[in-house]
Amino acid sequence: MENIVALKDLRENMEKYAAIVARGGSFVVFKKSRPIFKISPVNEGNWEEVIDFTKIRKGGVDIKEILSRI
Repeated sequence: MENIVALKDLRENMEKYAAIVARGGSFVVFKKSRPIFKISPVNEGNWEEVIDFTKIRKGGVDIKEILSRI
């Protein structure tokens, strides 16, 4: 069974739950007795870097600049 966390508890204790996820834990977040989302660790093998904007300009690139060029 997965761990269940109230949204309010998650907001008030974000560092605690971030540490749990960093150690491989996961849980379902509930609001008003209804599940609204699941938090689980990122599987590093499933991510592909498309572009690293910090390599283009130190500090990154302003989103407005990117959107103006699309």
